[in-house]
Amino acid sequence: ADYDPPLYSSFTGDADPLGMEASTPTLEHRPVPLFESRQQLHLIIYVDNFNIRPFNRNRVFRRLRTFLREQLHETDRVMLVSYDRSLHVRQPFTDNISLINSKLFELEEVSGHGVHADSERRRLLDTIENADDVGDAMLQLHPHAQSLFNDLSFSISALDDMVDSLAGLPGRKALLYVSDGLQMKSAEDLFYMVQQKFHYTPVVTQMLDFDASSRFRTLANKANTNGVTFYTIDAAGLRTFSQASIESTTGGQAGMGNFVDTIYVQSLQDPLRMLADATGGRAILNANDISDDLLKISADFDTYYSLGYTPSHSGDGRLHTIEVKVKNGKGLRVRHRSSYRGKSTAAKMVDGTLATLRYGFEENTMGVLLEVGAAQPSQDGLYHVPIKVGIPLGSVTLVPRSGHYVGRARLFFGAIDEKDALSDVNDMELPIRIPADRFEEAQSQYYPFETTLLMRGGPHQLAVGVRDEFGAAASYVRKSFFVGTG
Repeated sequence: ADYDPPLYSSFTGDADPLGMEASTPTLEHRPVPLFESRQQLHLIIYVDNFNIRPFNRNRVFRRLRTFLREQLHETDRVMLVSYDRSLHVRQPFTDNISLINSKLFELEEVSGHGVHADSERRRLLDTIENADDVGDAMLQLHPHAQSLFNDLSFSISALDDMVDSLAGLPGRKALLYVSDGLQMKSAEDLFYMVQQKFHYTPVVTQMLDFDASSRFRTLANKANTNGVTFYTIDAAGLRTFSQASIESTTGGQAGMGNFVDTIYVQSLQDPLRMLADATGGRAILNANDISDDLLKISADFDTYYSLGYTPSHSGDGRLHTIEVKVKNGKGLRVRHRSSYRGKSTAAKMVDGTLATLRYGFEENTMGVLLEVGAAQPSQDGLYHVPIKVGIPLGSVTLVPRSGHYVGRARLFFGAIDEKDALSDVNDMELPIRIPADRFEEAQSQYYPFETTLLMRGGPHQLAVGVRDEFGAAASYVRKSFFVGTG
């Protein structure tokens, strides 16, 4: 608190104690515009390539390209990602819809894994049909259900990671999820088939070991907390009964194959419906031509109410439900988020810092400056990298106290390398103390903060979030740079 650092009118030239080298190579990175509106739309097209059949996917893509070309506005930002046992960013956020559409064409050439699920399900249907007793059937069904559940868990985790990464992004966030569905309970249809064929009720209770309902609820709650709305598309469209079900009568019980298929489809669609309903979005189900449904989604993007309030329990970390009522709203249906979790200010700053790293989001209303100095070799191939943050005192709330003007800033630091490896976001408080006789002079100057980071060699991006604790203002800035001699 007794530190009175020298103030600087700028962070360039002789006033820079870091000795910046103008020839230091910098990391090339995608240009991302400054987001000017807190209501700007960020649309994430999430293609679940692991849980889709190529024919269904490509049919949806034809309609989706038209939708993107004709319905989005020039201020909207779109990102394309796919899940193929791991997340792949096919195209970062851009306002170039032609670029997104070209990436969709490229994605049409990628194999979809849904066909493998079909063949495995047909095998299990035949196995259960030909089993002599419940023990034989379960010997095959249990490991199959476990394998499906493991795959489902990875699929949900990928969605969870995507929703997590969007937390600090400003504006409206819509995630358009395209797949052939995710089973709420893995192999639910096959468990019921065994139960019906052998009249063995306890087998259905074993299905609860493969129930992912709580995971989907947690995902929906996180999406609400992070301001993400799910729009889900069942790419399979209007389904018909499988050939295996038509041929199978399950021990002489006519129509049992159709019953099993009905359970299968419902289990696939339940998560799509639930994620959309819980986050105030829409689910497109049982439609071979999704054009009209996409127009309804477009209407959501253009016409909506933004309601805000300040809860008394802000930042408590607990889950809270939301209820919205329309006065004299007979015949009207309100779609809205069903819940949110209170986040602390520090958690929101961490989210914003990570969003700056991942998506190039910068919102520097305070006018914060960030400089990176020349790296110095350390041991084990690491480098000491000096950095300096300049906080414009004219944008900081300062209050008089005992012959000084005091304020408090909180700084958040995070870095990412060329392999997208993220560091932890560290934070520290910075007490600001300006002698009263220098207050007017300080209004046009920067308050410096200096530290040193230990980093690997290579291209990096550094993001810094700065919060004025007294004035509740925040800024996010980032810098691309190269560490080492390469």
